[in-house]
Amino acid sequence: MAGAIVIKGARVHNLKNIDLEIPRDRFVVVTGVSGSGKSSLAFDTLYAEGRRRYLESLGPDARPWLRQLDKPDVDAIEGLSPTIAIQPTTAWTHPRSTVGTLTDTYDLLRLLFARVGEPFCLECGAPIRAYAIEQIIEQALALPTQSRILVLAPLGPSPAAAADRLRELARQGFSRILIDGEMHELDSFRIDAERAPRLDLVIDRLVLREGVERRLADSLEIASRHGNGVIKVRVLGASESEPAREMLYSQNWACPRCGTLAPELTPSLFSFNSPQGACPACKGIGIASEQPGRRVSTLRLGEAEPCPVCRGTRLKRESRAVRIGGRDICPIAALSIGETVAWLENVPIAEDRRVIGERIVEEIISRLRCMVQLGLDYLSLDRRSETLSGGELQRARLATQIGSPLAGVLYVLDEPSIGLHQKDTAQLVAVLKRLRDLGNSVIVVEHDPETMLAADHIIDMGPGAGTQGGEVVAQGAPSDIVRSGRSVTGRYLSGDLEIPISAQRRSGSGKFLTIRSARARNLKGITAGFPVGAMTCVTGVSGAGKSTLVMELLYRSVTQKMQRFGSGDTAYAGIDGWENFDRIIAVDQSAIGRTPRSNPATYTGIYDHLRELFAQLPEARVRGYGADRFSFNLRGGRCEACLGDGVTRVEMQFIPDLFVTCAVCQGRRYNRETLQIRYKGLSIADVLDLTVGQALELFGSIPPVYDRLRMLHDVGLGYVRLGQSGTTLSGGEAQRVKLARELGRRSNGKSLYLFDEPTTGLHFDDVKKLLEVLHRLTDLGNTLVVVEHNLDMIRSADYVVELGPGSGPAGGQIVARGTPEEIAGTPGSATGTYLLKSAQGWFPR
Repeated sequence: MAGAIVIKGARVHNLKNIDLEIPRDRFVVVTGVSGSGKSSLAFDTLYAEGRRRYLESLGPDARPWLRQLDKPDVDAIEGLSPTIAIQPTTAWTHPRSTVGTLTDTYDLLRLLFARVGEPFCLECGAPIRAYAIEQIIEQALALPTQSRILVLAPLGPSPAAAADRLRELARQGFSRILIDGEMHELDSFRIDAERAPRLDLVIDRLVLREGVERRLADSLEIASRHGNGVIKVRVLGASESEPAREMLYSQNWACPRCGTLAPELTPSLFSFNSPQGACPACKGIGIASEQPGRRVSTLRLGEAEPCPVCRGTRLKRESRAVRIGGRDICPIAALSIGETVAWLENVPIAEDRRVIGERIVEEIISRLRCMVQLGLDYLSLDRRSETLSGGELQRARLATQIGSPLAGVLYVLDEPSIGLHQKDTAQLVAVLKRLRDLGNSVIVVEHDPETMLAADHIIDMGPGAGTQGGEVVAQGAPSDIVRSGRSVTGRYLSGDLEIPISAQRRSGSGKFLTIRSARARNLKGITAGFPVGAMTCVTGVSGAGKSTLVMELLYRSVTQKMQRFGSGDTAYAGIDGWENFDRIIAVDQSAIGRTPRSNPATYTGIYDHLRELFAQLPEARVRGYGADRFSFNLRGGRCEACLGDGVTRVEMQFIPDLFVTCAVCQGRRYNRETLQIRYKGLSIADVLDLTVGQALELFGSIPPVYDRLRMLHDVGLGYVRLGQSGTTLSGGEAQRVKLARELGRRSNGKSLYLFDEPTTGLHFDDVKKLLEVLHRLTDLGNTLVVVEHNLDMIRSADYVVELGPGSGPAGGQIVARGTPEEIAGTPGSATGTYLLKSAQGWFPR
């Protein structure tokens, strides 16, 4: 195919030696059930090969890295462009990373303040500016003709050594001096040791008229030399009756009143990541002190006090003393993106700096408008990257790419619609099409129906997950997918398949869990109730306040009550109904562990049982191996070359570090002796390499292992490998691993479960399986509160609370509440509009 990316014989992971042609310069969606091979095709084949070819182009210096970098298992790829991957991961962010630094927008804002900002004196508050002699002349000549002026050199208060200096000035021919504004002859001045008068040397007396410019320029030069860069011009007026007024000018960025020097205006002065700009008390972090053993990102609302020196702004006093239009950089960075755009469109810039200032402003606005298009207008530039969801982080990175447009690039994105309400998806699609129209190929792994229907081309992988997947089930235009009898995706889009909805909504116990007057972040003092013993969906546009209400305030308030902590929390007035629960479980999308060693087997407890099983094998007992021998975290059984990681880090200079397979153990993590112990022909490394589905067949006779595997399978993770590093799991996968662990615990029906978008990364068919699990939990009498945008999840809920109507400052209110049917009939409900639309089928035949 002309103008196509041609893949021949792709066998990465579960891909079954597929041949595929993908049209170039098109918007292509890769979809399919979870584990069908979507990411294996898009990221592990296309992106991995694109990255490898980039390193190959760097020349001989890159060859050692290339030898360690595995080539994707594919016969050939033709027509591949330079490749950029944009994924929803927060693993690389840190407390110093913000929305502004992540998108490079803050760098431009720093440049703007360095080029057009006006410093103010830290001591007296006077504006500080360096004037050229020509500028002072222009201001003087703007005075009325015949105005009388004195050109003065401020000498400051008289020190003990002033007498010698004044005598020297007299010898140089100066004859007059102002003492506290009064004229005196220089040779008659006497030093008074008990007082320090203000002294101004009289350089020249002029009347402004034609031809005075040259003399004025000479006088100003002399005044600058004797005043150490500070010049004073005293305007006497055209007549004796007019009051005198003084104008101070500095040529060396010093305060003309008190002599305090302004800092050098460079972009680094406004960076909290540099010594020039960071607050010395908090080192640019912004909080009073970091709690030992805790990262800043783990601090919930109200737990961290802002730094008392910089008041949480992260910058030193000198940085905050530079202003544009009366505002320093900190309150500008704290504005929402939408508010920042409005400020920049009307920012006051001095005439002599307008040309350069307007160019910088134009560039900043261009980038911010991309963020607005992607539904991120409610964020602020000073928002920490670690507090962003995976979807917000990915869209912020996407905005960076749009803001500095390239052509001829292959962009590979992983579910950019994560965290977006259907109302916001249209803007995302417009941005992706804009990338395409710039001459790029855009490949998106996605399950969102609106994104799929807007694509130029769809590739549907399947038919199942793991070993049952890895094939191209159907491909073509959206209409082709809908007509394909093999495509499960197409059948859901057409309405032939649908997720069943119970005809009877649960009413619960009749009691409610109610949080009163919630007002954290953008919540506007709302009171929200959630029926006990039922499943509630909290929905609304992106940035409406859903996660703040549920995952922060509701979780914190109930936890404080259960633990009998006194609450001085001002973010809400009170919590009622908490006594109906004996425990609360928040299942969010954070990683299942802090290191790459964490995996589904360790997190769910399967690993402990596996190690005990291997330790009981006859050959292990003969050798004296205990359970510790089969841990890749401990000496004895692990590979010491990689310390049980299975990979080694290769530091790169200009791109993120690479992790390559350990050359000693070939990624198996254990030493040779440990791997000689086998269960049904499999070593411990082989078992960890099994998918959940494969392990179910192997361990059917071992209840402790089988039961936990069944829970993982039931939440749609049958394709995940037991030893897969937790850092490689998506937010949605990590959340479902946590859910599986909770399902393995006994419940007495008095638990409160909080979920943050559990359908992330799930196909229609997988959402159906997840709902079965959630309904099972609810039927036991438990209470579920789910933050969610997925319409199938919302339709299946017993009760819905919709926040809005907008995002950021425009959100934080309850738009609608009730059953899904009541929401669908509520005027002004964005969710209700899409509930009605999806009930008709997305693409009826």
